[in-house]
Amino acid sequence: MASIPDLSKAEYDVLRVLWRLRQASVREVHDRLEADTGWAYTTTKTVMDRMAAKGLLERDNLHGAFVYRPLVSRAAGLARFVRFFADRVVERDLGTVLGLFRDSEALSKEELIELERLVQEEAEPEEITAGEGEKR
Repeated sequence: MASIPDLSKAEYDVLRVLWRLRQASVREVHDRLEADTGWAYTTTKTVMDRMAAKGLLERDNLHGAFVYRPLVSRAAGLARFVRFFADRVVERDLGTVLGLFRDSEALSKEELIELERLVQEEAEPEEITAGEGEKR
């Protein structure tokens, strides 16, 4: 998960829509976010284009229109967002924040297991063999 950059709230909002739809145009994402965000269409497009440049989304041309697909699983994206939230927003132990998800029906049992595994992987520093640059 180390390759996933920190997710802003805006990026997470876009990903939430794309996780549900699997792929969508900017217009489809914008229509689902506009009421909550108040964004102009161009803002949605800019956010999604930047996400594609960061490797969070894949953009394909489908019959003359661009469609976007998430390159980050729901669990991996949520793990990154949870880590950011725990560390920088509430400044609480990660286990406390993860506890909020254990009692929720928002995630399946499998997603919760993957979320906890991904967050734990990020919390454990990787050991590097001196001079070799390989993980142990």
